[in-house]
Amino acid sequence: MRSISREETGMGIANDAVEIRAQGWRRLAALHGLIETALEKELQAAHRLSVVEYTVLDALSRQDGWHMRMQQLARAAALSSSATTRLVTRLEDRGLLTRILCADDRRGIYTELTPAGQQLLAQARPTHDRTLAGSLARAEQLPELQSLVGALHAT
Repeated sequence: MRSISREETGMGIANDAVEIRAQGWRRLAALHGLIETALEKELQAAHRLSVVEYTVLDALSRQDGWHMRMQQLARAAALSSSATTRLVTRLEDRGLLTRILCADDRRGIYTELTPAGQQLLAQARPTHDRTLAGSLARAEQLPELQSLVGALHAT
């Protein structure tokens, strides 16, 4: 039986690099999916919060004055402007945040945590942190994710 060379299959060093990146991306996506699924389940069950809602409350809590422009919030939550607006409206309807017109720029709108939003975030943070730690511990037991979790712990 004749063996096929790398040149005959079209596989070369450049293709190897592409495949290595693709494998890395698939591993990262798998880890993200594992963590996000666990967080979604726990945050919804315990606090009636989605992962993206928690992310918004957390991002706002880390700002001086606890407010951000809508564009900043969209970047922090990795959402489009329209999706951010819909999310902010839902959270505002729940009394968890409020919108404030920017005094310097009447077109600018800030989003700010309310006391109820701060309280819910404080209650949800331990659930989030515990679930994240548990998810990473489970992922570390999977050979295909072990090195990626190790890299996260090293940072």
